[in-house]
Amino acid sequence: MKPLEDIVTERCSLLEPIATGVNPELSKLPGIRAILFDVYGTLLISGSGDVGTATATDTAEALTQALGDAHFQGDLAQAGERGKCILKAEVQEWHHASRTAGIEHPEVDIAAIWKRVVRRLRSEHLLEPASIDIEPIRQLGMEYECRVNPTWPMPGCRGTTQALKNRGYVLGIVSNAQFYTPLLFSAFFGQTVEKLGFDPDCCIWSFKELEGKPSDQLFPKAGAALLKNHGIALSETLYVGNDMLNDIYTAKKAGCRTALFAGDRRSLRMRDQDERCMNLRPDAVITELKQILEIV
Repeated sequence: MKPLEDIVTERCSLLEPIATGVNPELSKLPGIRAILFDVYGTLLISGSGDVGTATATDTAEALTQALGDAHFQGDLAQAGERGKCILKAEVQEWHHASRTAGIEHPEVDIAAIWKRVVRRLRSEHLLEPASIDIEPIRQLGMEYECRVNPTWPMPGCRGTTQALKNRGYVLGIVSNAQFYTPLLFSAFFGQTVEKLGFDPDCCIWSFKELEGKPSDQLFPKAGAALLKNHGIALSETLYVGNDMLNDIYTAKKAGCRTALFAGDRRSLRMRDQDERCMNLRPDAVITELKQILEIV
């Protein structure tokens, strides 16, 4: 099996952000000691605008190609057509079961979902029987994701985070994500998230929590790590994200200062019709990541 990072570099190519027409509001925010980021649409350009099978443009052709490149055998064209429907159904079933168990904003473990999809395709004789090992499943997930939701670093991503780290800010991530999300950083920058300067304890990934934003559970967990590891409160923390509900509302509710990233029309979510966002204002609005250096 090839390294999953190699799939990213082979499948993803240059993306440019699309201007939003939003004017930046670069209010100075004193007292900030830590900065947390969203990933898709903020640190990374997302071709579909977000992460996950619910939002990506999933096609049977993409799945057929992914199955072939992940070395599955069988009637791949039919497996792609059928697998697309199974994938959607498995995600819906996971969400239903999680909500029944009391999780308001469930997140799937996409590797577990793909394992179920492959098992069902084999039971329907569309894929040849074989042991279901995790590495082919992870390769399938990465191959598919890179086709339906290609990504690329947002301009200024590496330079801005490095400059913030050099200034002494603690960095973390709170993001809807899957197993492949941290690997995107390794693929694009040649270093792990930790080596890039993010405190791993302050990186909260939805697939590990099995809850996604706008869940109330994610930011307090990041806050507990900030307080324990660095003595920093969420009131001293800036959160940067592109979604007024998932990012700004949820982070502000947890006690963070907030900056709306309005740098790419694909992923900017203003949520004007959501009553939680109608009178909500971020502490700053940025259209380029490097503008963070002007407000903290």
